[in-house]
Amino acid sequence: MSDLQERLRHIPNVYDNGSTDGTYDTTLTAAVARFQLWYGIRGDEDGVYGDDTRRDLESRTGG
Repeated sequence: MSDLQERLRHIPNVYDNGSTDGTYDTTLTAAVARFQLWYGIRGDEDGVYGDDTRRDLESRTGG
């Protein structure tokens, strides 16, 4: 999860100054949902870091 947290910190205003401790807490869930909403990601439930969300995030943050 720390890789997810690090990647989200590179997306402006999604997870600014968020923790990188590897815990999938409510703050991280909200950040994932915000990323999905803002970038129009479909296929994963809101706040769930599934395959579609992972692929999009990785493409935006250097694979």
